[in-house]
Amino acid sequence: MIYLSAFSIIFFLIPFVCKWAAVCTFFDIPSGRKRHEMPIPPLGGFCIFSVFLLFAAIFLHLQWPIYMALALILIVGIIDDAYEVNAKLKFMIHFIAAFILVILGNAQLHMIGNLLGFGNITLGWIAIPFSIACVVYIQNAINMMDGVDGLAGGNSLLIFGWLFLSAYAAGYGLSSIQIGVLMSCLAGFLAYNMRSPFLKQARIFLGDAGSMALGLMIAWYAITLSQGSNSVIKPISVAWLIGLPIVDSFGLLVARLKEKRPPFSPDRRHFHHHFLNAGFTAGQTTFIILCYSATLGSIGFFGTRIGIPEPVLGWGWIALWAGHTILTIKSEGFIRKLSAIRARTQLQ
Repeated sequence: MIYLSAFSIIFFLIPFVCKWAAVCTFFDIPSGRKRHEMPIPPLGGFCIFSVFLLFAAIFLHLQWPIYMALALILIVGIIDDAYEVNAKLKFMIHFIAAFILVILGNAQLHMIGNLLGFGNITLGWIAIPFSIACVVYIQNAINMMDGVDGLAGGNSLLIFGWLFLSAYAAGYGLSSIQIGVLMSCLAGFLAYNMRSPFLKQARIFLGDAGSMALGLMIAWYAITLSQGSNSVIKPISVAWLIGLPIVDSFGLLVARLKEKRPPFSPDRRHFHHHFLNAGFTAGQTTFIILCYSATLGSIGFFGTRIGIPEPVLGWGWIALWAGHTILTIKSEGFIRKLSAIRARTQLQ
């Protein structure tokens, strides 16, 4: 019942928020790399997390550092969506939010398992700075995926789904309920953001506030559910669950550095751009990439459960990372192959 309530509130709230945004002219305006056809309010993150935090305060018993970190990310993100915050200041805020989760919330990666077959890898003194870097990285990785209707939100829903199943299967009732409520809020948002036979174009966007906040929560559950004696999922499994945004953002950073450009400079070389450049529609692009992400997630979730050794998953993930980076650097050939596939399948 709590899940249906969260979904319903979001579903009925968003039309009112869109009307309010029209009155206040709070829109994401098409320009440059932003090729949507009409101004869209970037307030999806505000809707998702205002309802999630309301439920959290009443039912979910979230740790207080999560409230602090989320509030910081949401406030700065909404200001950025409205007025554009200086990039260096925004990046500093991401580190502050990560510091809150890692230090005050104790979301720390101390052990990452037997990834390479040489024994368990423990991080020792580097655990805290490494954890902070991971939280910041995941926030920005989700944000970088937010370029096609339904993609960042849909991929986040998949990731939370795998984490929900992991917590539920292990009997972690409170964590699974927290994730379930967040998934319900996200599903309500996607009803107005993901293209379908009932929705030809998104009516609302996540905005930077939403994508960064989703990244923050993914990082929180990915770390806390994979560490300690009561962990419910192995770190290598988590790496596969969140594999697509991680490897795609890394590939982009390498490609930009190779071209001697700033690592966070905007461009149209994201994974989803390859499909769009090959002639796939936005809806087809989102569907194909989400299927791919679901496949990676299934490897992570089921891999250790059916007995695949950690080193096999570890080296496989490294191969995925390297392969995707090469694909990003040599994207022209990949786009040609995608164009040929689209032509053969007659997808219009």
